[in-house]
Amino acid sequence: MESKLLGEQIRALSRISKAITSEHYLDDILKLVVVVTAEAFGSNICSIMLLDDKKKELTIKASQSISDEYNRKPPLRIGEGVAGRVVKENRPSAVKDVQKEKEYKFKDIAKKEKLRSLLCVPLAVKGKVIGVLNCYTSTPHDFTENEEHLISAIANQVAVAIENTELIVKSRVILEELEARKIIERAKGILMHGQALTEEQAYLHIRKYSMDNRKTMREVAEAIILTEEMKRSAR
Repeated sequence: MESKLLGEQIRALSRISKAITSEHYLDDILKLVVVVTAEAFGSNICSIMLLDDKKKELTIKASQSISDEYNRKPPLRIGEGVAGRVVKENRPSAVKDVQKEKEYKFKDIAKKEKLRSLLCVPLAVKGKVIGVLNCYTSTPHDFTENEEHLISAIANQVAVAIENTELIVKSRVILEELEARKIIERAKGILMHGQALTEEQAYLHIRKYSMDNRKTMREVAEAIILTEEMKRSAR
């Protein structure tokens, strides 16, 4: 029976690995992770909480639970509650009964949703913790070393997927900023040549029009370039 369960858990890890290396959106991947993990480990609730660097708070990002009360529970500060401590210490923590655990912050929700044991593991990349993966059971359970290793492996893959997504987003933002600068520079050149303005005057002209008309400077610059191209084609 134990080997069969272990096989299911390894298959779950394989499914998650394939999902993470696919082209699915991050939200879809995180949702799949909690659903597959809950099924494989018999979890009553499985959730992913991510850390907001600015607020220094953990909030639920994905859960397979249909409980609005659980999904909307307040954020936790670093060091607060079981999950907050896991983030602070960057190591897994198992709780035999959250309903009796002093450190656990939401005992009322735990009783209502019949939550008992909890395994909380950190999502970490290169030593930096970005969140946690929570697995709850409906009956008291002693998490085995294999279970902890497998859930930690899942958490590590999730952390890498999140980091890669953030890097892609940052790269796109940087590229867009560079492209916008090139367009604005070109528009400045058109104004400087056509209206005998200095570089600073041309820039201020674009910025003022942008602010007055609630347009981005890129949009204004693109309009200037388009107007100039239309003039040239009409000659």
